[in-house]
Amino acid sequence: MPVTPLASRRAALAFGIDVVAVVLFVVIGRRNHHETGNAVAGAVRIVAPFLIALIVGWVVARADRNPMSLRSGTVIWACTVVLGLALRRIVFQRGIALAFIIVATTTLGVFLIGWRALARVVRRPV
Repeated sequence: MPVTPLASRRAALAFGIDVVAVVLFVVIGRRNHHETGNAVAGAVRIVAPFLIALIVGWVVARADRNPMSLRSGTVIWACTVVLGLALRRIVFQRGIALAFIIVATTTLGVFLIGWRALARVVRRPV
């Protein structure tokens, strides 16, 4: 199936929204925990495993084909959470307390699936 310019723009926009969602998750978390030090370096260390996992999720979901679908969002969310937490622990050697797992799963689910669900509602004819 050839990729049209509109499909490419839609995929780029959806990917951008997903990146912003993951970054927002990290920024909110750092702010709630009153983390100090270099804000950018600290945020990069925390967001990196989740952004890597987000990219993998996009590939696994083949989200470029239908980036706004709830199915794509669900696969992207699952990959971002599971792989992001694994990378955080194994590669980045950071902790993953149960509370963090719950917050990450819930927040990323609301962010990554939520905007897609909202877009579906907004696009429906009344």
